[in-house]
Amino acid sequence: MASKDYFSENYSTARSRFREAASAAGATLHSLLLDAKGPDSAELTIDIAHLGSTNPERVLIHSCGLHGVEGFAGSAIQLSLLENPPEIPPSAALVVVHPLNPYGMAWKRRVNESNVDLNRNFLAPNEAYEGSTEGYRLVNPLMNRPQAPSILDFFMLRTLHLIGRHGFNNLKQAVVGGQYDFPKGLFFGGAELEQGPRLYLDWLATHLSSAQHVVAIDIHTGLGKMGLDTLLVESQVGEPLYERLHKKFGERVAPWDPEESVAYQIRGGLPQALERQFPNAQVDFVTQEFGTYPPLKVLKALALENRHVQWSKTDTPLDHPSKKFLLEVFRPDSNSWREAICQRGNELFGQARDLAFS
Repeated sequence: MASKDYFSENYSTARSRFREAASAAGATLHSLLLDAKGPDSAELTIDIAHLGSTNPERVLIHSCGLHGVEGFAGSAIQLSLLENPPEIPPSAALVVVHPLNPYGMAWKRRVNESNVDLNRNFLAPNEAYEGSTEGYRLVNPLMNRPQAPSILDFFMLRTLHLIGRHGFNNLKQAVVGGQYDFPKGLFFGGAELEQGPRLYLDWLATHLSSAQHVVAIDIHTGLGKMGLDTLLVESQVGEPLYERLHKKFGERVAPWDPEESVAYQIRGGLPQALERQFPNAQVDFVTQEFGTYPPLKVLKALALENRHVQWSKTDTPLDHPSKKFLLEVFRPDSNSWREAICQRGNELFGQARDLAFS
């Protein structure tokens, strides 16, 4: 099967293919049903394929779709993995999660049914869902204008002007790190833990509480050079975790830091949540970020789609130009890009398998 064949055209197709592949691989399938509905009132589920021990000490978790529309790349990798699942030791388990934000994948959005960026939603129990940076408030009138976009917005020109005044890295960190004051804006972290994240954390607590070593890969797209991946870790250069993962996974490893990598520091992210979820385990979490288009093009696609959803006077159909634009920047229609994603996705999975099961 050609690598492009692993890419699905929509969420419902990807869901069916994943469930069939999980069954064929001999996995136990768990489906976490959301209240939200997909197109044509279809069910939305976080589907979890569990292979191996039901009381594991070592666990490899492979997840995708936390950012909805980004989930097609991870879904493709997972389909290829389940065709030939690895041998799993008696005290270990492989857990494949598809997708963590089914609403966003189904409706071609990066956010969920509440306009929440789920990788900003996993705050610690003592953290308040409030606050935004001065930089975000500065950019908010441009990025989240309360009207449907038009050709007279001059979005790119205005953005370049702000970058010239404040610096690209400074502005990037201030804008995309997460905010809790503008519910209709981009990168909104929510007002409480959303249903999908809550169901997922509850499932982990029920089924993987015995784990002593957890290796996790979470797939994303949009940051970095086209077709290349960056392996983001919650640690700084020189710290033990960073050096250990750098030694295992190689030069693609980088911290969540705008000065050191394509990424930025975030609040309420899934990596921190998994560390809290397994307080007595060693957690090696890697975010595999595949590059697509330049960052300003990605930001423009996000802003246009969000403004159409929030402020257009009519419903935004799935074939609306803003949806097509958003899908293209996170799932490029390029054979070479898709082949690179499947190849590198499998390579990293093999390395993570060795780390988790050896």
